[in-house]
Amino acid sequence: LVFAFTMILAGKCQDLLGPRVTALIGGVLVGAGLLVISQSTSYTAWVLGFGVLTGAGIGFGYASATPPALKWFPGGQTGLIAGLVVAGFGLAPVYIAPLASYLVGEWGLQSTMMFFGAAFFIALSILSRFLKNPPEGYVPAEPESSDQNVVKELPAKTEQEDLEPVQRSEPERSMDASLVIKTASFWKLWFLYFIGAGAGLMVIGSVAGMAKQSMGNAAFIVVAIMAVGNASGRIIAGVVSDAMGKNLALAIFLALQSLNMFLAIFVVSSEGAMAFFIVLSATFIGFNYGTNLALFPAFCKGWWGLKSFGINYGLLFTSWGIGGFVMTKISGAIVASTGSYVWSFIVAGILLAIAAFVALRMKEPKSVA
Repeated sequence: LVFAFTMILAGKCQDLLGPRVTALIGGVLVGAGLLVISQSTSYTAWVLGFGVLTGAGIGFGYASATPPALKWFPGGQTGLIAGLVVAGFGLAPVYIAPLASYLVGEWGLQSTMMFFGAAFFIALSILSRFLKNPPEGYVPAEPESSDQNVVKELPAKTEQEDLEPVQRSEPERSMDASLVIKTASFWKLWFLYFIGAGAGLMVIGSVAGMAKQSMGNAAFIVVAIMAVGNASGRIIAGVVSDAMGKNLALAIFLALQSLNMFLAIFVVSSEGAMAFFIVLSATFIGFNYGTNLALFPAFCKGWWGLKSFGINYGLLFTSWGIGGFVMTKISGAIVASTGSYVWSFIVAGILLAIAAFVALRMKEPKSVA
């Protein structure tokens, strides 16, 4: 929840101060949070250090990368660029999970947290220097269509000429957050994000629990494989979105996510499910969950523009946090009352099917202020 709601403040910071400052703040907060929990084992210290400081730092870090990346590339590549950027976030468990498992065994929990705090602070402080918004008035050139791919001898352009403002045939879409939250289109997207991300987070914990029961200490392998599926889903969804359109892509992936939930029931309902099937289910669940993280930034840019993209997407991203919190609570209550994961997957599948239908009928706003 802290991560999700910090995205509003972090998004506004990105809009006003740029990505470098935003990323640096994220590095300071993450480093401080992990340092706090490295010095104490108390519940209060962990809530403050990991829940608040580290969660807020992740929010600032997440908000610092996508907006500048989308500003450098044309609208026809929005999905691909968003997918590539957020895939890095999805891939993090591939190295973090095994590294953390190893270091905790060698050094203990607190020393491991101190190491990660220092490492993340140094890495983010250095990498933030490479983040940059394009100059004022910069408009990325759309790639030529295939029927215009004629070899031409063109004069060389200087870097400055490449960055000169370009006259637009249509006015750039731009809408402030105060107006965005008053539109029906925002709340439709919010609902779809709530369901898409919430349903995924709802069952990811169940799969992780099953992996722990079936695979013991090797369960981190499932986490890593799920992360690979997660990152792949973000990139592929972005490519499909650019090729087929955002609405159709979202409807397709929500429907596939729904189907996957129903198919996974056969895995969770079997006693002592085989590790292979748990890994397979985890891969597809991670893939379909990841598609949300590429598609919704593309909607945000396409519908409301880039000028206030940071805060607009921050507001939309609250659905991810609330959805994950609410849906995991629902899943926990269902498992506690039934003693089985099956109904969690059934509920998630039904909600995703409804969301797919809504996405298919959703229309792009005709105009923006």
